[in-house]
This record gives sequence, structure tokens and C-alpha cells, in this order.
Amino acid sequence: MGFNYYVPTRALFGAGMLNRLHRQAMPGKKAMIVISGGKSAKAGGYLARTEEQLRKAGVETVVFDRIQPNPLKTTVEEGGAFARENGCDFIVALGGGSVIDASKAIAVSATNKGDLWDYALGKTGKGMPIKNKPLPIIAITTTAGTGSETDAVGVITNMETHEKIGFGFIEELFPKIAIIDPELMISVPPEFTAYQGFDAFFHSAEGYISNRANLMSDMIAITAIEHISRNLPKAVHNGAELDVREKMAFGSYLSGIVMVVGSTTSHHSLEHAMSAYHQELPHGAGLIMLSEAYFTFLIGKHVCDDRFIQMAKAMGKEDANKPEDFTTMLVKLQKDCGVAGMKMSDYGIKPEEFEILAINAKETMDRLFKCDRVLLSVEDCVAIYEKSYK
Repeated sequence: MGFNYYVPTRALFGAGMLNRLHRQAMPGKKAMIVISGGKSAKAGGYLARTEEQLRKAGVETVVFDRIQPNPLKTTVEEGGAFARENGCDFIVALGGGSVIDASKAIAVSATNKGDLWDYALGKTGKGMPIKNKPLPIIAITTTAGTGSETDAVGVITNMETHEKIGFGFIEELFPKIAIIDPELMISVPPEFTAYQGFDAFFHSAEGYISNRANLMSDMIAITAIEHISRNLPKAVHNGAELDVREKMAFGSYLSGIVMVVGSTTSHHSLEHAMSAYHQELPHGAGLIMLSEAYFTFLIGKHVCDDRFIQMAKAMGKEDANKPEDFTTMLVKLQKDCGVAGMKMSDYGIKPEEFEILAINAKETMDRLFKCDRVLLSVEDCVAIYEKSYK
């Protein structure tokens, strides 16, 4: 149960914290503000507010607004070139997990020559060490989902090779400052509130049953599970309730820490393979689709019955006494959030792809399979896809 806990990011948590950005020590003089290709940061006024905060701090800014929901290698490389061309000496990531993930890879691309995949650790990545220090990052999260404001890893998709893998894993990619302001999350639509909330939930649920679970990750994960599971339906149905958004933001932040001091499991690998081939599939939606079959498989192996029971209790079933109570509560949570009937087929996924996806998951994200308490074969993965298919 030993652990190595190191999270060097200064976290400013709570409503209105964006207004305190200008008081913080800035890591440079010219910031590249990274946002998504959507409209939310501009329409919600968050971009203008961030620019004003940086202006007050004496920082010049330029904006890079091309990040996709599943950020692409090509876009990251464009971002690295943009940072160099504009003489930026740090990055401000303003958005959800995709924006913050992409910003970490941009920070590397901006200061290191060559193809981004030279530094990737996936199947076709060359695994070269990152020689030059990446640009410093300030992360301002506008969602309660990935916890990427907490860790030193970003997930990037290479569409040429259909690989979606974790990128980074070096101390310099921890954001210098994280702004976690629930006021910025109020405008997230119900559908995406659910997807993002479940992503955060699964970070902690997987962390709790991972073979890397420890005293520290257990304490953090079970608290996150409680906050998310008891507040996500309220956030979906009444997103303007600031107290609920704050509790969701806290659960998401903790779930990010779980990934630093512990690990997720192959559940994430299986989903990454799906969205590597189907770019339009939101990560959280894919996790939801797989979750009942995935956790049912593990429960059938009796790898950690007591941990599933403890999670069910944290989710509100205080009389839980069998591991299956967890899946009962999981399905209930999905129904309460209106996402229980999601279909793979709606995103173009077909049964004939399942073996390809299973092999892809194991080859590109084998690291997470090693965090499972029981080894999943390709055949096991295919069976989970089959049972999840609608």
C-alpha cells in the first residue's frame, strides 16, 4: 500500500477563482491561449476574462483556437509551430480535458524538434526522451471531467495509425497553476455534463480497483466517487446550481490526483481504441457504453469484491453487501443522468471491428492492462465489446 505522491501544481479552487489569476506569479511574458474550435470560450466570455486577467498581470497574448474534442497529433504540431512563430514563452490552456491535454503536447512540440510521435510511448511511437524543457502551462478548466489540470499526461490521437495514447509523463508537464472555477462550468450542456462527469467518476472507480491502489489513492478515490455519484444527476438536470457544479469540480479534481498517485485500468484502453477509429465519439460516452459489461466481467472474476461493495456504499447504497450492488448503482446513475441507452452503432461502430479494437487497445495502451487485477485477453476484450453493443 505504499505510494509516491507528487502533485506540484498550485490549485486555485472555488467560484470566482479566475478573477485571481492576475495576482499569481506568471511563468513568462507572452502567453499562447489554447482553446477549442468551438464557440463556448468566446461566447461565454471566458476568453475575454482570461485575456483581461493576463493583461493585468502584464502578459501579452495570442489565441490558438483549433483543438478538437479528441485532439489530433497534426493539430498539436500546428500549435507548436504557432507558439514558436509568435514567440510565446508559456501556454494558458482554457477549456476542458481535450484543450489541456493538447496544451501539454503543444508545450513539448514548441521546444523540441522532430515529429511529435518521436516522443510518444505507444506502438509506433519512438519513445525518445524529451530533451528540451516544455513551455510552462497554466490550466483553466471549464469542465468537471478529465482532471487533466492535475497531472502531467495528455491523451493525443494519431489518425494515420489509429493510436490514441497518453503523452508526456514528465514533471515539467504538470501545470504551474490550475484554476478550477465552477462558474466556468455552468454553461456546459446536460449531455456533455454527463459525459464529462462519468469520465471523472471512472478515473476514480478504476483507480479504486486497480492493482496500483494504495492508502492515498483509496482515500482520494472514494471521496471523489461519493461527490460525483451524488451530484452528477443534479448537475445534468440543473446545471445552473453553483453548489452542485462546485462539488462536481471537486470530484473531478480529486479524480485527476488519483491518476497521479494511482492508475486507471484497461477500461480506458478499450475506449481509447474506439475513439481512435471514431473521432466523433466523446470519450466519456464511450466509457459509459462499455462500463456495465466491463465491471460485470471483473466482478465475475471476484478480484476485489470488498472494493466494489465499498464503492456501492459511497454511491448511496448503504446496505450494499455484494459486489453486484456496484453495477446496480452504476446503471441507476446512468439512468438518472439520461445516458443509459447510448448506442455504439450511433457512432458508426460495427461488431466486425471488435477484434481490431481489442488488439489496438492492448498494443497501444498495454500499460493500463498491467494495472488490472486480472489479465484480460483479446478474447475477453472482444466479449466486453460484444456485450456492450447496441
